[in-house]
Amino acid sequence: MTPTSQPHKRPATLAILSTTFVIVWLVVAAFPFLWTAWGSLKVEADFFSRQSWWNAIMGTWTQIQTGSAFTTDGYFGAWITRGFGQAVVNTAIVTVSVTAISLTLGTLGGYALARSGYKYTFWILIAALVFRAMPHITLVSGYLLPFFELNIWGVLPTSIIVLVAINQPFTLWMLHSFFLSIPKDLDESAMVDGCTRFQAFRLVVIPVMWPGVITTGLFSFLLAYNDFAVTAMLLNQNNQTMVPKIASFLGSIQDEGTIMFAVAAVVSATAPLFLLVLFFQRQIVSGLTAGAVKG
Repeated sequence: MTPTSQPHKRPATLAILSTTFVIVWLVVAAFPFLWTAWGSLKVEADFFSRQSWWNAIMGTWTQIQTGSAFTTDGYFGAWITRGFGQAVVNTAIVTVSVTAISLTLGTLGGYALARSGYKYTFWILIAALVFRAMPHITLVSGYLLPFFELNIWGVLPTSIIVLVAINQPFTLWMLHSFFLSIPKDLDESAMVDGCTRFQAFRLVVIPVMWPGVITTGLFSFLLAYNDFAVTAMLLNQNNQTMVPKIASFLGSIQDEGTIMFAVAAVVSATAPLFLLVLFFQRQIVSGLTAGAVKG
């Protein structure tokens, strides 16, 4: 075997540096969540101790107050005493509805614009981009008056309507780029074989770009899941989603232990996102890669 045909090997120093960098990055990225999850099992005097951060690790005051180094009082207070479970249900309704509506409209609109030969499609996309760039609070203020006049302010459908309006330009752009990466010959061949335009779209094109749909759906889900401005202004106390509910815990820290309700609620709201991304990681990577290639 000649020297030029030998397999290329990375220098040992480069491999060590890259591995060290990845490990350090993972520790730094995961530390806030791990620390919060650990602190959610302590009492306020330990997790927010001004004497020593070691109290948060050992649970000195937690041991004194509860008889154990760990306690689930924060979770009990958030979920049972303060009704965080209802906020979880409200969040599920809002996020699933926003994702389903956004994907339905986005796939239809993105496909139509990607296959259209008219010049006005460009200006439609530009208008959608300008609308998406507007601050969310300006859109919310425009919806408040009709919602009050129709007496529908404070209920979940109001926030769903506004979040879909905010999210739709983004899904339109994303899915439009994914449809452009699929050759027109694919759906045209299906139409030659007897499919209608909609059948070609549903039976041939959508299965091919399914990773793109999942990627766009995940971003739509995260928009609705993490939103604060829209849900805080449009929902009343009984219909709050998780993020405004957590903010209400933080807004009443004068009550002993209430801030630990917020810490426990933060962990409860963050953990599902880790599981969601882990479950769809392959589709997300595949979708982002497909959207970056045209033709």
